[in-house]
This record gives sequence, structure tokens and C-alpha cells, in this order.
Amino acid sequence: MKKIKGNILVVDDEKSMREILEIFLKSEGYTVSVAENGEKAIEAVKKDIFDLIITDMKMPKVSGLELLKNVKQITPCTAVVIITAFGTTESAVEAMKLGAYDYIQKPFQMVDIRLVVKNAIEKQKLQKDVSILKQQLKPPSLENIIGKSQSMQTLFSIISKTAESNASVLIIGESGTGKELVAKAIHSLSPRKDNHFVAINCAAIPEGLLESELFGHMKGAFTGAASNKQGLFEVANEGTLFLDEIGEMPMSLQAKLLRVIEGGTFRRVGGVSDLNVDVRIISATNKNLQDLIELQKFREDLYFRLNVLSVKIPPLRERRDDIPLLVAHFLEKFSGNKKRFSKEAIELLKNYQWKGNVRELENITERMILLCDSEVIDVEHLPDEISSVSKAEKVVVPAGGMDIEMLMENTEKAYLLKALEKTNGVKTEAAKLLNLTFRSLRHKLKKYGIDKKIITD
Repeated sequence: MKKIKGNILVVDDEKSMREILEIFLKSEGYTVSVAENGEKAIEAVKKDIFDLIITDMKMPKVSGLELLKNVKQITPCTAVVIITAFGTTESAVEAMKLGAYDYIQKPFQMVDIRLVVKNAIEKQKLQKDVSILKQQLKPPSLENIIGKSQSMQTLFSIISKTAESNASVLIIGESGTGKELVAKAIHSLSPRKDNHFVAINCAAIPEGLLESELFGHMKGAFTGAASNKQGLFEVANEGTLFLDEIGEMPMSLQAKLLRVIEGGTFRRVGGVSDLNVDVRIISATNKNLQDLIELQKFREDLYFRLNVLSVKIPPLRERRDDIPLLVAHFLEKFSGNKKRFSKEAIELLKNYQWKGNVRELENITERMILLCDSEVIDVEHLPDEISSVSKAEKVVVPAGGMDIEMLMENTEKAYLLKALEKTNGVKTEAAKLLNLTFRSLRHKLKKYGIDKKIITD
């Protein structure tokens, strides 16, 4: 497997330690520089960009902790690993609080160095990718919409152009693609950005209440209307009103919405006078409104009024290359980058269909962070629906046919052997791993002739 390369600075006042680490890290494929003390390390950091700095804790004049503080001021994205023979719990806690990636105590094994360096470089590169992406997305309002794929770059361009207009916008996208984020971005880039952005989900509110929410009501208009109430159109005056799931709006309210769009006037529930309003309408749907028009569930004239400008958000399965960036963003959001996904786990995430799109990815990432005790979230930690579907997609039936019964028997036998290997031959534990009764496990072992090889019960 090709090694991950990076630029590393080794800082230690002991020459032998510098040389050992330099030789080992170069053999691993990294570019390595050395510094004999903290002062020279700071000079090096000012002249060059390092992905990782490995530094001794106890050094004359400038200690490892002091070097860490300076590095975080000069290049915050550089990962720092502290190595010391004088470690205490207090110094470890202090180093981590100051932003150290990890803390290793002498004496150590090179396998420990290999793993820590590999993980630190991977984390640093993910952070750098996110940072570069944010720099590319110059408008701050686009920073929360993560993606570097061509389809997303096209989307960013459309958002920017759409924002310049005052026309109504219809955002089309599957559930979980981030339609409200796009609506907020359009508002934030528009001339209305200093005024209110108000959002409402038309599918989440009953018809009777939805009318009151949108247009307000007068005191006594219906049971419970104890006072006059402003509607969202009034609240959003001179700003933007975002109507999510517009396809769920009842036909009776569609006529009133059309009147506001065409004339800029509306009437509160129970009111007798018209109110003027200046609101830009951004609506969104995960349904095909033209199909609803044919079913006479959506007004065609309203559709044309809402769809002056159209923005289509690609589903996550059509921009799989963005998944590692999205995962990095969610890891930072939910764990402060204290955890990461293995490469194998990321590949399975990229192969999954993501019917719930970015929202589903976010939920699963947060769940894995909470449930996984280790720093690295690996394949075995992923939900069954992800690992099983990903494996199924890679299955190929040979052109010449196959013996499915033999394949299934060989697969079952392999899992039995693996379970026994994991439990050192303890059948009761193996049965638990495979979710089998002890009796069923014993029958299968006998069937495949495995039982004769296993002594422990």
C-alpha cells in the first residue's frame, strides 16, 4: 500500500534520538527535517510549512510545551506530537489543552511512532482540505455548504448568480440535500441580507394553523385567537421567506400565496383590510411539482410564479468524492477532530447509496462518534446497512455460472472458523459472536468437520 507522505520536523536536543527518528521516518516515505532545540525549530517553522512536528518535551531554554504554543500561533494547522521521558499526567493534560495531537512517553516502540505519525498526517491533510475548500468558497455564506466536486462548483456559481436577482426561486432536491442551507446562502448574498430570513416547513403545520402562521390573524378570528398576531410575511418584510416542502401546501392556501406574489398584498385571518409587503419568496420541494399539477394538487400558475429561477441540488450519491470532506467537517463539528474514519470505512461510506443524503451522513457520523470507543472508526463500527450494501454492490456473478450452495457453505464455514479463532476455540463465546444457539453452532461444526479440531467447549 502506498504510504501517506508528509513534511515532518523532528526536534530533540539528543543527537542520537534525532537521527533514529529521521532515518525511520524517511524509510516510511516522509520528508524529514531536524532541529536540535526549540529556538531553531521556531526558525524552521517560520521558513517552511510542516504537516507534523515531533518534539521532545524537556529541552533547554524553549521546552516542548513552549514550542507547541509558538507553532500553534504561526501555523495552527500543523499537528504536534510531544515525546518525553519525564511525562506526568499534568503535563500530558496541558499539552493536549494547548493543541497537541498526541503524547508519547519514552521508551517507545517504532510501531507506536508509525501509527501516531500516520494518523496525525491523515488528520492534518483532512483539515487542510477543508481549509482550502473554505478559502475557495470566498463568500462566508457558502462555507457551510461542503463540496469540491464539479456539480457542487456549478451549484455555488448558480447560488451566487441567483442571489443578485429579486425573483422567486424554486430549490429542487431530495430530502436531506441541504435545501435550507442553499436558501440561506442565497439570502446572505442578496441585497436583502441585512433583513430577516424566515423559514417555515409547509408539511409540518396543519392547514388551519399554516394560514395563521403565514398571514397572521386578528383577535377573535377563531377559538384561541386571544390577540392580534403578525404572520411570517410581515416578519419577513423587505427580507426573504423560505417555504420548505411547498408541494405540501393545501390548494386553498396556494391561491392566497399567489395573490401575495402577484400583488404584494395579503389579509390577516379575520382581517378586513389589505396589508402591503415586500418579500422575496424562496421555496423548496423534494417532489415533482409538475406531476402534482397533473393530479390537480398544485396550481400551475403558482408553479410558474415560484419557478422564475430554479436551483437543483445534486443528491449525495452523484457527488461521492465529496463524502470524505463532509465526514471531516462532521468530525470537526461533533468531536473536535478527536476521532477519524479509517480509509476502509471511508470507502464503504463512498459506496453507500445515501437515500437520506447529507443529513443521513451527518446522523451516522455523529452516531459513530458517540458509540465508538476507539479513536479510529473502522469497518466493524459501521451500521450493517452500510457494510452489507457496499459488499453486495461488489458481488459479480460469473458468466459461466456458479454453485451458489457451495459458495454459501464455504462462506458459512469461513465465518465459523473466524469466530472460533477470535474466541480461542471457546464455542459458547463463538456462538454469541455469530448470534447462534450453542446447539446450532455445534451442529454446524459437526456438519463441516470442524468439531473434531476443537477441544474447548
